[in-house]
Amino acid sequence: MKLSNIDDGFQKEQPDVIEEEASRNITDVLKDFGITYADMENTAMEFYVPHPGIETEEKARIIFKREFDYAINDSNLQLLIYTALLLEKEGQKGTLPGLSKKSYEQDLSFIVADEILGEAVAGYIGGTKGKFEFVRFDKNKPGILKHLGMFMDDIIGGLLGGVSANMYSRAMSEAAEDEGTQKMNPDEMNTKKTNAKETKTDETNAKEMKAEENK
Repeated sequence: MKLSNIDDGFQKEQPDVIEEEASRNITDVLKDFGITYADMENTAMEFYVPHPGIETEEKARIIFKREFDYAINDSNLQLLIYTALLLEKEGQKGTLPGLSKKSYEQDLSFIVADEILGEAVAGYIGGTKGKFEFVRFDKNKPGILKHLGMFMDDIIGGLLGGVSANMYSRAMSEAAEDEGTQKMNPDEMNTKKTNAKETKTDETNAKEMKAEENK
């Protein structure tokens, strides 16, 4: 059941806007842990394969950065990554419930919680394609992944898998759209622009009406 389907009496009041920004961003937390954006981007580029829209690695890095920034600003994703980081720290101290320090250090095969977290992150960002990309990162452990611990290698692998999947998908989609636009005659292009403007106007009017209703 969705929260939106529950009677209003059972829901807490939800603000229309977030009134206070978070004090920390997960990228800063990762940097303190020794994982920089450059490390992650370089790791992702080890698997780079030219596709339409990202014919060069330079283009791929630009699109990857855009998709990374879009994904990482999601609070739920940040919390999932932070969960893995906390588990990693507890594992290093030998204080994880149900797992000894030695078992943690050996990353024993019967422990799959780390892979589950990594797959969840990859799927959350990039869907099924993201999960497939995660498998590639998890099996090969390129770049920084080979230096990370039991939980962080999978969570960062999931992050890179999901973002990489979106990088390829969106780049190819945008390339196809650009190609289609180039083939349009002037009348078709004007019609498309007019429809886009009308859609934007309708959305603006709807937002204004909703704002008036909430006053």
